[in-house]
Amino acid sequence: MATKAALETQLAVVAGFENPKVGLEQYPTPPDLAAHIVHLADLRGDIEDTTVVDLGSGTGMLALGAALRSPARVVGVELDPDALQTATNNARRVGASAPIHWVRGDATRLPLCLPEEQPVTVLMNPPFGAQRGNEHADRAFLESVASVADVSYSVHNEGSKEFVEAFVADAGGELTDAFRATFDLERQFDFHKADRKELDAEVFRIEW
Repeated sequence: MATKAALETQLAVVAGFENPKVGLEQYPTPPDLAAHIVHLADLRGDIEDTTVVDLGSGTGMLALGAALRSPARVVGVELDPDALQTATNNARRVGASAPIHWVRGDATRLPLCLPEEQPVTVLMNPPFGAQRGNEHADRAFLESVASVADVSYSVHNEGSKEFVEAFVADAGGELTDAFRATFDLERQFDFHKADRKELDAEVFRIEW
């Protein structure tokens, strides 16, 4: 197994959004955070020989990280066709050997029929629901996860643990791991006042 640092280096070539859409809360997952999540999932046995699904895959950072760790297949679900095109280009840059399938669709209304012979691991950095009209977006993503995943890893806004624990308990799952994450976001939208902003987040591993 390659090191987390090596994985981060491989993911550094992944291009972000050319024209990010504020309504979709399109913020790139940093390579270091993606490498940390994928490496942890791999250590827990949640990547190799599984079907990995990245919901709201954007330009493919988490999907491609997983594809470098010997899954049976990777499926990236993304609503934005521009992001999917970038993800396709990024797959060539990364050069992962695992089969990768990009699906244009709404991650909250999954257009998927997944094979039953393999466990399914979901990796996702969903919208936090911070934009007006997009409240509780992460709840809708979790509802999709609960319907398909054996295990999931997801990034949420800081302070989400109580909500996630309650949702998971109601769905009959178990939150097994939680850790904080901090990453820098570059200025992307006109309403951003600073060139860079440090975002505090939380990452959860859930068994469904």
